[in-house]
Amino acid sequence: MSTTQLLSGVRIIESSLLGPGLISTFFSDLGADVIKVEPPQGDYIRQMTWPIIDGVSLLHLHTHRGKRSIALNLKNDDGLKIYKELVSSADAVVEAMRPGTLEKLGLGFDVLKEINPKIVFCTLSGYGSSGPYQNMPSHGIAYDTWAGLINPVVDEEGFTRIPRDMPNVGINVGPMLGAFALLAGITRARETGKGCQMELAQSDAAAYMDWYRIETWKAYERSETEVTGNPADDFERRPPGLAGMWEGVRYQIYESSDGHVLFMASEQAFWKNFCEGIGRPELFEEWPGSKYADHAKGNRELHIELKEIFKSKSTNEWLKFSEEENTPIAPVYNAKTAPSDPQFQHRLPFYSVDDLGAEQLPLPVKIIGEEQPVPTKAPDVGEHTEQVLTEILEYDRSRISDLRENGAFG
Repeated sequence: MSTTQLLSGVRIIESSLLGPGLISTFFSDLGADVIKVEPPQGDYIRQMTWPIIDGVSLLHLHTHRGKRSIALNLKNDDGLKIYKELVSSADAVVEAMRPGTLEKLGLGFDVLKEINPKIVFCTLSGYGSSGPYQNMPSHGIAYDTWAGLINPVVDEEGFTRIPRDMPNVGINVGPMLGAFALLAGITRARETGKGCQMELAQSDAAAYMDWYRIETWKAYERSETEVTGNPADDFERRPPGLAGMWEGVRYQIYESSDGHVLFMASEQAFWKNFCEGIGRPELFEEWPGSKYADHAKGNRELHIELKEIFKSKSTNEWLKFSEEENTPIAPVYNAKTAPSDPQFQHRLPFYSVDDLGAEQLPLPVKIIGEEQPVPTKAPDVGEHTEQVLTEILEYDRSRISDLRENGAFG
């Protein structure tokens, strides 16, 4: 069994603040050496949001697992020199904060590429490094409201509020897309010897992941002679994405005897399997529907029938039925209950508190025939300063001591 991880031999120097550091976590999870360079006071991600576990935030424990931390005073000449020396043997530099932060410190791409022509410099920020919003401060939910993913709600007193349940798309998908782009840049740099500078915005990522709805509304701006709805709905232009499912009957959430299930028999073949499986072939005979994308929209009589039918079995019984009768039915959970599902437990077994300081989900990538090691616990501020300087830059203890006295580490 192989013990070499996919990204062993890749080194990333990360300068991050708060959540965008997740861009490098995909790398550290797959074995890359990610060195988080922090100011002497550290990244205040450790105190940000909740839960706080033994004095440290879950946000830090997850975002920086598998990484090493080195504390450098980048306003000190020796601190700057150390940063540049680390870059000389790295594949990439991640600036997961406001664009231009490293440039102001004398560590911009133009400087670093002179040190290492193969360096890939990636900036991940809220609104990106161009456009009218580029200098605006922001937090994660802003990217989803900007992208049209969140609708405000009004409480019983008439106050407008943030919804209780939010998708948190931008702050998660932005780093994921950034990791994909960063890996592409490293791949090309290793082949050509030439690095590049790239930048991504978490707001852009939130909009991009909702491309189906956004592009549908754009398509609907065209003439109805050119852009129609689905034939199953008599070509009616329905709201894009799943918004049109409100009136659906064959594609809808139903209450089971002990919870809820999602019924998805929009294809005629699945609908027929369902009706025959429950011993009610007459339902198919009366309402056969179209071959594809037919949700029996607005069929109140059928809706009432299915409501009672689904109450007759438990969620687990319906899941067994789904497999046996080849008709799509899924359980309906929330973030608290989903981990109790056996499929979840099989595919996403939590890392333990003993390993990482909190129960955490693994990267959902499985290398067939290989067992991926558990990442190391997220580091304390500067925990690996001496280790990194000794191992990578080959500094001796005397030199490290002199640097400490000269304020290189704050």
